[in-house]
Amino acid sequence: MSKSQIQAGSVTVDGVTYDWRLHCEPHLSDDEGWKGMTIALVEQGAKREAQMEFPAPKRLLKGLPRGRLQLDDATMSRCVRSALAAGWDPNSRGKPIVFTVDAEGN
Repeated sequence: MSKSQIQAGSVTVDGVTYDWRLHCEPHLSDDEGWKGMTIALVEQGAKREAQMEFPAPKRLLKGLPRGRLQLDDATMSRCVRSALAAGWDPNSRGKPIVFTVDAEGN
């Protein structure tokens, strides 16, 4: 029996609910080598999305089987706080803003 991994959800930070979803799995890029997963965040009822890029898991760099970080509420809360601290305004319009975070979402 395989354990399914969560690919979407929501988290509440400071009384505001944010929806998140897995945007991109870790993959091998022709130009940049291994790239980590990307999570898309959006405040419920808002327009502008933030994309959080995680580093490639070390096991991929060592040639081990694929996998990705476990996504929990604490990690997603840190991602939301990091994006807001970096200047993300969920109520503005425009293209998604891409932020690079560490493995813990900071």
